[in-house]
Amino acid sequence: MRPAELDRVTVAEAADRYVELVRAKTLTGALSPATAEVYARDVATLVELAGERVVLDDLTGADVDAILLAFARKPDGRRGGLRAERRALTREQAQGLIGAAQALPEAPAQAGKRRDQRTELRDAVIVLLLATVGPRVSELVRANVEDFFTNDGVRYWRIFGKGGRTRDVPLPDGVARVLQAYLERGRPEMAGAGGEKALLLSWRGRRLARGDVQAVIDRVQRRVDPDQRRSVTPHGLRHTTATHLLADAVDMDAVRRVLGHSDLSTLGRYRDELPGELEVAMRSHPLLRGRP
Repeated sequence: MRPAELDRVTVAEAADRYVELVRAKTLTGALSPATAEVYARDVATLVELAGERVVLDDLTGADVDAILLAFARKPDGRRGGLRAERRALTREQAQGLIGAAQALPEAPAQAGKRRDQRTELRDAVIVLLLATVGPRVSELVRANVEDFFTNDGVRYWRIFGKGGRTRDVPLPDGVARVLQAYLERGRPEMAGAGGEKALLLSWRGRRLARGDVQAVIDRVQRRVDPDQRRSVTPHGLRHTTATHLLADAVDMDAVRRVLGHSDLSTLGRYRDELPGELEVAMRSHPLLRGRP
């Protein structure tokens, strides 16, 4: 009996088949055209790195690792910088980004910018909310001014999440102060007269889109010391929030409520490993504290 002939599909052929499937999903409404475009662009980069004539089944695990590493280091044509990462920032990297955001309100005006075109306070609010509260980027851009309220001296954000669920998350004091400064003197004055309720506005008074948020993060990152700087996405900052709250032994159910998950099991997807955390945990073992 003759062995079955293998279909030796090249990387380019496999990519073409995948892109066709993606495009078919846009016709049914399962994917947006913008998402399909991003998928097609990333697959084209994969073909370029792997080699279009290479047979897919001939790729080894080492080949895949090398391709992924090259992919992560490859300049992203959408923003012209290093591809932002989804995983959590280390404590030093997160503190560098937060410090840069906190310093924005005192930053000198850029040459040629009018007072009504300055966005430093807004950019600070975006980064601080993402890095300390960890909302989904869709929740952030949907936020309205009326979603923020004060109760017993504590500022809260009522977040409208998935499935129509809402959660009231208290803001750290430093974040609440920057938010108040933005509302008082950083939000475009035309917003009040025009009735625009969105929290985050362009200097022209229009609600920001999801893509604008990444540009803000990248802009603030350029102010971070190079030794503390690492590219990150909004989703990576959500990972950062979860990772550091859990690493600091914050109650798991409290973290679940901050992130807006329905059950604790989902937290595992947002908990990234941190360098040295096992060593720190064992040095401060609860059964050995106070003993020589």
